[in-house]
Amino acid sequence: MTVPGSPRLPYDRLPAALRTAIDAALGSPVVSVSPRTGGFSPGPAAVVTCADGSRAFVKAVGTTLNPDTPGLVRAEAAVTAELPASVPAPGHRAFLEWAQGDDQWVALVLDAVDADSPPLPWTPRTAAAVVDGLTELARTSTPCPVAGLPTVAERLGRSLSAWAELATEPPTDLDPWEAAHLDWLGAVPERLAAAGWLGGDTLVHNDLRADNMLLAPDGTVTFVDWAWAARGADWVDTVLFAFDAATQGGVDPEWLLDRSPLAAAADPAVVTDLVAAMTGMWAYGMRQPAPPGLPTLRAFQRRFHEAALAWTVRRVSG
Repeated sequence: MTVPGSPRLPYDRLPAALRTAIDAALGSPVVSVSPRTGGFSPGPAAVVTCADGSRAFVKAVGTTLNPDTPGLVRAEAAVTAELPASVPAPGHRAFLEWAQGDDQWVALVLDAVDADSPPLPWTPRTAAAVVDGLTELARTSTPCPVAGLPTVAERLGRSLSAWAELATEPPTDLDPWEAAHLDWLGAVPERLAAAGWLGGDTLVHNDLRADNMLLAPDGTVTFVDWAWAARGADWVDTVLFAFDAATQGGVDPEWLLDRSPLAAAADPAVVTDLVAAMTGMWAYGMRQPAPPGLPTLRAFQRRFHEAALAWTVRRVSG
C-alpha cells in the first residue's frame, strides 16, 4: 500500500523565478530532485541535492493549483520557524513567496531527514513506535514552545460541530446507527465545551497521518507538516493518530490508547466525544465536492469515516 495523496506538480514545473529564489536560499543550485509522494497538496514535495552536495527538503504550491494550500504552507512555515531543537521535526531553512499578478506561490525549505514515510499498512510494531514518539513529543513540548498558536478547539473549528450541521438536513445515506444517534452526536460540542474544549498547554501537531511523519529504521519518528499545529491536551495527538493506524492498517485503536500513558489518563468520555467529532468531520467532508487539485481527498475521507464510525460505535456501546 502506498502512502495516500493527491497528484503533485513536478518540481521542474515550478515558476523559474521561484526555483531561482530557492537556489539562492539554499546557497547552491539544485542539480537533482527526488520527489516525495503522499499528502494532499497539489504542489511539489521533494528532497533536492545541490551542486555543493548539500541536501534539503522543498515543498511549494501556488494559488493556480489550489487557492487554499498556500495559506497552509504559510502557517506551517510560521510554526517550523519557531520549533525548538527538542521537537522531533525538520529544521527550518527558509520560506519564500513569489507572485505575478494573481498567480501567487510559496515555498518552504527544511532540512532533509534520513528517514522515509512509514510503510503501509501499519503494523502494531510501527504504530506503537509512533505512539511512543508522540508520548515523548508531548513531554518535550509542554509547556507549548510556540507562542500564539490557536487552541485545538479553535483550530478544528466547525469540524467539532459537523454533526449538528448534518442534523439540520440529514443525508439519506447516513449509516443507521448515525441516524439513530444524531441528537447525541449533535451535542458533542456542548459536552466538549463543558469539559474544557480539549484544553491544555502542550504543542499538538493535530494532523497525524502516515504522510505527515518519517520513520527511521531504529524506530525514531520525525513529525512533518505542521500547518495545523495547536495548543491543547497532551493526549489529543495519540487519538488522532489512532484513526490513521486503524484505517490504513487495521491496528486496534484501543490497543494504541492503552499503550499511551497520556491517552490512558484522559477522561474516557472526552476521548469518546473527540472520536465522535472526528467521525462527523469525515461524514460531512466526504459528501462535499472535491477541492481544486485534490481529486482523491473525498475517497480518502470516506475510508476514514468508515473506520472512525466503527470506533465510535464501539466506544459508545462498550
